[in-house]
Amino acid sequence: MSKKRMDAVRKRLKAENLDGLVVTHLDHVRYLSGYTGSNGLLVILPTSAEFLTDFRYAEQARKQVKGARVRVADRGDLVAALADLTHLNKKNYRYGYSASYMTVAAAEQLKGSLSKTLLASADAILFDLGWVKDRDEIDSIAQAAEIGDIALERVLNILRPGVQEREIAAELEYQMAMMGSEKPAFETIVASGHRSALPHGVASSKRVKKGDLVTFDFGATVNGYVSDMTRTVVVGKATPRQKKIYGIVLRAQQAGIRKVKAGVPGSKVDKTCRDIITRAGFGKEFGHGTGHGIGFYVHVGPRLGAKSEDILQVNNVVTVEPGIYIAGWGGVRIEDDVVVTRTGGKVLNHAEKKLLEL
Repeated sequence: MSKKRMDAVRKRLKAENLDGLVVTHLDHVRYLSGYTGSNGLLVILPTSAEFLTDFRYAEQARKQVKGARVRVADRGDLVAALADLTHLNKKNYRYGYSASYMTVAAAEQLKGSLSKTLLASADAILFDLGWVKDRDEIDSIAQAAEIGDIALERVLNILRPGVQEREIAAELEYQMAMMGSEKPAFETIVASGHRSALPHGVASSKRVKKGDLVTFDFGATVNGYVSDMTRTVVVGKATPRQKKIYGIVLRAQQAGIRKVKAGVPGSKVDKTCRDIITRAGFGKEFGHGTGHGIGFYVHVGPRLGAKSEDILQVNNVVTVEPGIYIAGWGGVRIEDDVVVTRTGGKVLNHAEKKLLEL
């Protein structure tokens, strides 16, 4: 698998007239080599590849890295350690590097380490890396989605007035870990009452109250691949306004999922959801994009937004997550992970989407 992915990068390098690619972003490193440690650097060349790490990860790298020669650096700063690999530092060689995934200081350090070479941004090569999934990747995401479904079901059984949002988030993450999740896909969001109007309202010390809307946005990780789901429930009996807002968001989300299909622009999926919410009078309360791709991390392409120029392709996996957020009152968001096929979208989540009154 690593060789296949590196070969695909090599084809792009040739098209861009580059002699190699320096990969520093750890998510990209893992995708291309299989390495899961926290210090690693990959250099892909036309017919070979070099992997650089430090002593702490030497044995791990030798076991995990595929398709590249593993070298152990004498120093922990791997960008600086590139200077020791003199066979890479050749006059008039052109290397690409991930400019958008490096600090300015790191980029300058890279130029110093490979001072004889010519460096060029390779963002175009890395831009859509991993957008189109293979069967194993989709299976991993599906497993992560199933873990999320089950974890939420278990947590809803203990949701009650008086419980802190942080306690609920901790229980969600515990349940996912017990089912095999490597780590939370991102910082778990549990937002109740007026805090549910915060699209990224990570769990706080606020205690859930009777009548609160509670939004859960979380994900699991399996084989490095993440899920990302959102559900909103009511603690107690829902008010007519809560039911109305929830119904609008659910209709928008279901319509958006129906729009997902290979060849459809991401902007069209967004418009489908946004039009329903706008016609209902809440357009200003839906201030984010409808969705994004997921994969080896939680925000990849394609994007589902009003200004997105991305076109959906077979085996993209995207989220569809419209919402309405009313400051001082609360909010509702519903989100599923959806595999793009030639004939439509296949939803990976199976958690209940009717409004639950707990």
